[in-house]
Amino acid sequence: MRPHRHIASVILMLAVGVAHAGSVTVYSALESDEIATYLDAAKKALPDIDIHVLRLSSGDLAARLLAESQRPRNDVIWGMAVTDMLDPRIAALLAPVHGTHIDSMPAAFRDRDARWFAPTGFLAALCVNREALADQGLPMPRSWNDLASPAYRGQIAMPDPSSSGTGYMLISSLSDAGRDPAGMALTLGIARNVGQVTLSGSAPCKLARIGEFPIGISFAFSAMQAIRQGYPVTMVIPEGVKGYELEASALMKQAARNEDARRFLDWTASPEAAALYRGYKEIVAAPGSVPSAEQQREGLPADLVATLPVRDFDMAARERAALIARYKRLTR
Repeated sequence: MRPHRHIASVILMLAVGVAHAGSVTVYSALESDEIATYLDAAKKALPDIDIHVLRLSSGDLAARLLAESQRPRNDVIWGMAVTDMLDPRIAALLAPVHGTHIDSMPAAFRDRDARWFAPTGFLAALCVNREALADQGLPMPRSWNDLASPAYRGQIAMPDPSSSGTGYMLISSLSDAGRDPAGMALTLGIARNVGQVTLSGSAPCKLARIGEFPIGISFAFSAMQAIRQGYPVTMVIPEGVKGYELEASALMKQAARNEDARRFLDWTASPEAAALYRGYKEIVAAPGSVPSAEQQREGLPADLVATLPVRDFDMAARERAALIARYKRLTR
């Protein structure tokens, strides 16, 4: 999954295998190109299962799950922001799920009650256009505190917390879900310097890479993509709080007896799947997983997963609506 994107739903339906021994309906907030790559491998690993995937943004996925809550139409949720999944109304739709690979994942990446597990995640990062920064005579920002400096007034693009997983992850991480007064003050200080608010988490990086803004607050993979595509972009993982979100998967209660759904979910936690995730993700939960040499050259820390701070995702989910409303009120 990438963070929330306000785009039309894209339906990918891939018949995996021809034996028709089973069928699994999946709702996913992963990107369409990711889904195609992963399912190509699943086709070889699970040739007897038909896997039907409906791709939605995380926000649209949450809305659909709630709209269908009386009669769910999917068996599986695959790659949804965990702070969305932990909405009590959605969490109530989930069944515990176990599997050889799921149960081998590090404890920090799975629910203690087995309601969800998260093989991947995304990390807050800055996309800094070196040329645009030099044109404005600005220094390279290195920390979140730097971004609150008046020197950067109007020079930052940032995603909207109400529509973007990256946006909410940022304000929730910096402010400890609104509980840290100093963190909230820093969040508001950065907001004062924002020249454009975007609907999606990748959009600020896209604006930065073409020089519309010197700085885009985004996520690490978007920054690394810009570097690989030849844009004059430097990725900065700001000093201070490491903002990150997990991309969770789960089994729906009404599919609790669907063994094929469990097999598919366990495959998504497998070493084979983890090897594919590295092509798209900055955070991969598989034991022993480290960023590639290329990713490290682009600025991703070698010890990233090991140094991620503990986040109270349940708290972040509970406080989501209140924190967004408070942020909106204070940044008018």
